[in-house]
Amino acid sequence: MSDSNQFSLLGQRRFAPFFATQFLGALNDNVFRNGLINLITFQGILIAGMNHVQLANVAGALFILPFFLLSATAGQLADKFEKSVLMRRIKLLEIVLMLIAAYAFLSQSYSLLLLTLFLMGCQSTLFGPVKYAYLPQQLGNDELVGGNALVEAGTYVAIILGLIIGGLAVATDTSDQSIIAICLVGFALLGYLASRQIPVTRAVDPDLKICRNAWAETWRIVGYARTDRSVFLSILGISWFWFYASAMTLQLPTYTLDILHGNEAITTTLLVAFAIGVGIGSLLCERMSGHRIELGLVPFGSIGLSLFAIDLYFAQPHAQLTAVTTVAEFLARAGTWRVLVDLTMLGAFGGFYSVPLYALIQKRSEPKQLSRIIAANNIINSIFMVAASLLSIAILQAGYSVPELFVVLAVLNILVGIYIYTLLPEFLMRFIAWLLINILYRVRATGLHNIPHKGPAVVVCNHVSFMDPILLSGCIRRPMRFVMYYRIFEIPLLRFFFQTMKAIPIAGARVDEQLMQEAFDKVDEELAAGNIVCIFPEGGITRDGHVQRFRPGIEKIIARRPVPVIPVSLGKLWGSWFSRGKEDTVHKIPGRLFARVPVTVGDPVAAADVSAKRLELLVRTLRGDDR
Repeated sequence: MSDSNQFSLLGQRRFAPFFATQFLGALNDNVFRNGLINLITFQGILIAGMNHVQLANVAGALFILPFFLLSATAGQLADKFEKSVLMRRIKLLEIVLMLIAAYAFLSQSYSLLLLTLFLMGCQSTLFGPVKYAYLPQQLGNDELVGGNALVEAGTYVAIILGLIIGGLAVATDTSDQSIIAICLVGFALLGYLASRQIPVTRAVDPDLKICRNAWAETWRIVGYARTDRSVFLSILGISWFWFYASAMTLQLPTYTLDILHGNEAITTTLLVAFAIGVGIGSLLCERMSGHRIELGLVPFGSIGLSLFAIDLYFAQPHAQLTAVTTVAEFLARAGTWRVLVDLTMLGAFGGFYSVPLYALIQKRSEPKQLSRIIAANNIINSIFMVAASLLSIAILQAGYSVPELFVVLAVLNILVGIYIYTLLPEFLMRFIAWLLINILYRVRATGLHNIPHKGPAVVVCNHVSFMDPILLSGCIRRPMRFVMYYRIFEIPLLRFFFQTMKAIPIAGARVDEQLMQEAFDKVDEELAAGNIVCIFPEGGITRDGHVQRFRPGIEKIIARRPVPVIPVSLGKLWGSWFSRGKEDTVHKIPGRLFARVPVTVGDPVAAADVSAKRLELLVRTLRGDDR
């Protein structure tokens, strides 16, 4: 694990120019979009007979539509060509589009602005797969969460600045839009200059033949994404987040006008609160996950997204009777701070939710197909975001208010969360393990680099409490199959978790010889499939806190399937909750509830050197006096 802080990446050429390029692109997008939406919402502009409510959702759909139409081609280009050159060419395209946008603002050609918004969506579509495929080529596994967090946080800082600059630029003088025109072209030029410093990043599949049939390629790259079930479900999770976030944020101008009775400055304040939240949540991800991909943050994030959306409804369920024209007046009004806190927390929990999912996709996808898998993610994201615009329009036209729409989204989020975590229990189990090792216990793991990133292995560990499997799974990010005594497996409440973890129940030959043989067969199947199996060779939980004699079952496993064996020790758990105390009984009240638990992973032992006695000695040595 890297001990470096994620912010150290900002001083390195492999990350800093890329970060600046991404930042300036996001900034320009939001200066343009917020300037356009503020003009439409607060200047009473009609286009093709559509009012501000309809146009806000249509504008969102226009920007997102290219992600569905062009992502397949964009993914192929990102895999085939060297990425630094490709990013520079995309930034040159942005300069051209910003010149068109500047002309449209100056001439007050709102139809041309909508067309330009669509073309900007096309440019962003080309940049998306390159952006996310660049990171895993330049960053290590222990830097992915931090790198993604910085990109997410930087994007939302850019959104904040874009909201402020875009809102102020068009509000200064509604008859003269030269300020926003200068900003758009200037930021595009700066983004291109930053892109020239991005280091060469090789093409992962230079021999790829570009398929010009976008529809056929779309289905093909979605098929790539479906190869790994966890990757595909992560894509669905990210797509749902964008559905949720876009449906929320697209309504904020209307929410400001119709419910809060405010103006452009109030809309900007609300969006800034949300963006600050996402930035904070994203940056906290690395600290909360210990530099590693922590899927347990995903359910944590989804819970917060629903809770604070519901509270946002109760914060302001009905329209205000008096108008506010300044931010100071808005902040002084009763209930305002509750609205701002809700939006900030929605953003923060959105960061907890999305950052680990992006990192998981980057880590578990086939490297030669990563850009196309990111493109598949963008396609599915776009479908969800367009659907969010359509659903929002339908609900609002049915007579529901914007706060009521927030409640509908919160309920939908609960249902989607239950569905996803049912399909992939790994997310829920990681959440439970994360809570345990960060709240009920104070777990400090060392030597985790000894766990192989792929391939079969057996982990052997001393057995101190009924929580050992969950604590170990909280430290070791690869899913493990635990072999445990069948009576522990059948403990009420814990049985659900053990079944979800695909634990393997076992009994002694004298108790149930058939169950024992089935357990050994299952262990061999899991190792043959390339998984990690964890066993507790003592055969039961320690009764005195000391490491007991290791039984020879591990030797039978390795004789049948020679794989590396990794010794692991758990310390300072004896006498804590769910362990046995001095009276040989399980603690039923919190004993050392917040125990500091060292988890030490030793060097792998080659199959030829494995014996029960040697492994017992290694685990005793690793644990030392930390009983």
